[in-house]
Amino acid sequence: MHAAKMEAPEAPYTPIAEIPGLVAAARATFESGRTRDLAWRKAQLDGVIRMIRENMDAIHAALAADVGKPDVEAYTAETSFSINDAELVKKKLDGWVRPQRVRTPIISQPGSSYVQREPLGVVLIIAPWNYPFQLAVAPLIGALAAGNTAVVKPSEVSPATSAILARLLPRYVDQDAVKVVLGGVPETTRLLEERFDHIFYTGNGAVGRIIMAAAAKHLTPVTLELGGKSPCIVDSEVELDVAVKRIALGKFYNCGQTCVAPDYVLAHKDVYEAFLTKLQAALREFFGPDAAKSPDYGRVVNARHHKRLMALLQGEKIVCGGEGDEAARYIAPTVLRDVEPDAAVMQEEIFGPILPVLKVESVDEAIRFINRRDKPLALYVFSTRRAVQEQVLAETSSGGATVNHVWMHLAVPGLPFGGVGPSGMGAYHGRHSFECFSHRKAVLRKPAGMDPPILYPPYDDTKKKWIKRIL
Repeated sequence: MHAAKMEAPEAPYTPIAEIPGLVAAARATFESGRTRDLAWRKAQLDGVIRMIRENMDAIHAALAADVGKPDVEAYTAETSFSINDAELVKKKLDGWVRPQRVRTPIISQPGSSYVQREPLGVVLIIAPWNYPFQLAVAPLIGALAAGNTAVVKPSEVSPATSAILARLLPRYVDQDAVKVVLGGVPETTRLLEERFDHIFYTGNGAVGRIIMAAAAKHLTPVTLELGGKSPCIVDSEVELDVAVKRIALGKFYNCGQTCVAPDYVLAHKDVYEAFLTKLQAALREFFGPDAAKSPDYGRVVNARHHKRLMALLQGEKIVCGGEGDEAARYIAPTVLRDVEPDAAVMQEEIFGPILPVLKVESVDEAIRFINRRDKPLALYVFSTRRAVQEQVLAETSSGGATVNHVWMHLAVPGLPFGGVGPSGMGAYHGRHSFECFSHRKAVLRKPAGMDPPILYPPYDDTKKKWIKRIL
C-alpha cells in the first residue's frame, strides 16, 4: 500500500492529572543515583538500538501513516540515523565521561584541575511531527548517555509515531527513567508548569518563545531547535547539473517538511533560466510525470498545512507543479519564478514542497538579501569559486552551512547541529548531544597538608612582591 493511503490512528492522550506524578517518578529515579552508572547508560543505548532494529517495519508504517513518508526516507532520516547515532555515542562514551585535565596556574599550586561532566537531572524533550521518530529519539540518546532521566513529549500531529514511541520505549529502556506523555497543547502546557533541569524543544519560533518563557519561571536552561528560511545561493560559476539535483533532493525530501530544506534560491542572473529549466527536468527524473504516483514522494502532514501551503501559491508565477489534492494530502513539487521579496511565500518558513527562485545580479546582492532577514538554521552556496564560497561563509551567519550540497552537514556526527538567533540556541548530534545534557563542573583538587602562607594576611612587602610576581 502506498504511504499516502494509510490512515494514522488516534493515539490516546495522557491524563493531565497524571503528569505531575510521571515527572516526580522520573526525578525519584534520577535521585536514586543509578542513572549515573556508566553500565546503566550503555544499557539504555543498547535498548534504543534493539528497539529500532526489532521494530523497524512497524516504525516505518507509523511514519507512512503520519506523514506519508516513503520507506527510503524513513530508513535514512529516522531509523538508520538514530541507530548510527546511538552506536557512535555508546562507542565514545568512556572517553567523553573521563575528567578533562586542565593546567593549574602557580597561584593554585599545589593542586590539580579538571572538568567533570555530570548529568543535569530530569530533562523534557518536546519533539515535532516532521521527523517524529528521529527528533524524539536523537535527543533522548544524548540525555541517557549523559546520565539523565527524561520525559518525552512526541507530537500529537503524528499520532501513529507517538503511539509507537509510547508503546516501545518502556519495553526497551528503563521505564522508571523514561516517561512518555502523549497529547497536545493542554498536556504540553501542564508539563511546562513542572520543574525540569533542561528542556529540549524542536519546532517553530512562536512556540519556542512560549517554551523559553515557561522555562524562565524555574530558570531552566533550554535548547531550542527552531528553523527559519534557509537560503540557497547559486553562483554564476557553478556545476549547474549537480547543483540542480542536490537542491531538488534537499527541497523535496520529506515533501519539503524539513527544517533545513532550502527555503528559497537566490540564483545569479546568468544561470537563472537554465537553473529553472534543469530543475524541472530533475523533478521529472526523480518523481516521473505525475509525482502523485511516485513511491518516493511524500505527503503534507494534514489538511490545515495543505490549505496554508496552497494559499501561498496565489498570485505567483508557477514554473511547474501547483496541483494539490487536500483529501490525499498531496501537493505537486512546485517551483516559483520572479518572486517578489515581500510576497507571502517569502515571509515565513514554507515547510512544504514549494521552492521560490529569485534572480540576483551578484553574490553581493544575495548576501545583502540574506543579511536583511533573520539568521537561518542553515545556508547553502553552490559555486566552483573558492573565493565566493569563503565570502558567503564569512559575510553571513547561520546555524550551519554546506558548500555545494544541502543539509549534508547533519550527517557529520562531529559537527554540532543547531541554530543561531531566531533559528535556535544550543546544539546536539554525536558528542554535542552528550555535552548538551551534561553540566561541565569545574573542579580544583588541593592537598590539605601543604598550605603556603603567601595568600594569608598580614601582607608585608615580601608577600606583596611575590603576589604581584605570581599574578
